[in-house]
Amino acid sequence: MNFPLAQRTVWLAGITLVAAIAALAITHRDAGSNKLPPGVSVPGTKNGYYTARAAPYGPTRSRRRTACGTPFLKTTEGVAHPVLPCGVKLYIRYQGREVLTQVVDKGPNVPGRDFDITKALANRLDLHGAQTIQWRFAR
Repeated sequence: MNFPLAQRTVWLAGITLVAAIAALAITHRDAGSNKLPPGVSVPGTKNGYYTARAAPYGPTRSRRRTACGTPFLKTTEGVAHPVLPCGVKLYIRYQGREVLTQVVDKGPNVPGRDFDITKALANRLDLHGAQTIQWRFAR
């Protein structure tokens, strides 16, 4: 296939234009991410925190490790979430107490609940039963 020079030039110009538009779109999309001024809350929240339902859970005889590979002991502190990846650091706030923790497991599998909180962490927060908590990503 031998295209005339003018046709090749038009094709090359069109491809260049599409690439330039894609680059501008990506730059524009990334320019606004995570650039909130100090003191401004996360969009969609009142104070930078999300609300969620959470309940304590603990290790069982058949479950000695979390889905993230962490040994599941009575002293293990962390949260389980069905989507967030292992190791993501979060602040959990409940009744005036706030702790920095991380995702150590997958779950919960209970409808209406967003997080499971290990018993050790729930005791630290004085959280008993299913409760509404606040959470945010650690920066």
